[in-house]
Amino acid sequence: MDKIAVTAGALYAIVLLRAGGTFAVGWLAGAGARRSRFAGRISSERFRRAERAIQRWGAPVVAVSFLTVGFQTAANFLAGSMRMPLPRYLPALFVGGAAWALVYATAGLGVLELLGRLFAERTALGVSAAAVLLLAVCGVWVYRRRKKDGPVLP
Repeated sequence: MDKIAVTAGALYAIVLLRAGGTFAVGWLAGAGARRSRFAGRISSERFRRAERAIQRWGAPVVAVSFLTVGFQTAANFLAGSMRMPLPRYLPALFVGGAAWALVYATAGLGVLELLGRLFAERTALGVSAAAVLLLAVCGVWVYRRRKKDGPVLP
């Protein structure tokens, strides 16, 4: 069987379990919040209007969230906590999860294969590429920290 098909199938199963689990945790958290001392705050008309909008129009957001980094967990949790009906959520989960699995199975495997070949055939170039990638990640992290914390005064 093709390596990409096996990888995509495994990733699809993983994303269905992970995103579905996040939805379920959100559903339970929302149910708990509705029985807690916050029940008065989340029963306002404004909150109910937002909940109805998510229940009705949230499925496309959930499906597209799988093509983002970092937003998909929040979208699935919010869909659960806002009680998105399963007939609307499940198709979004299946379509978005399939897109996610295919992207990661093709592009992800391609990058890993390229890096493996680079390290095997031109080790010095592979080490240099890894070092540049690591420095870029560290640079982005430092930049974001400084931007969040504000300027450092002497």
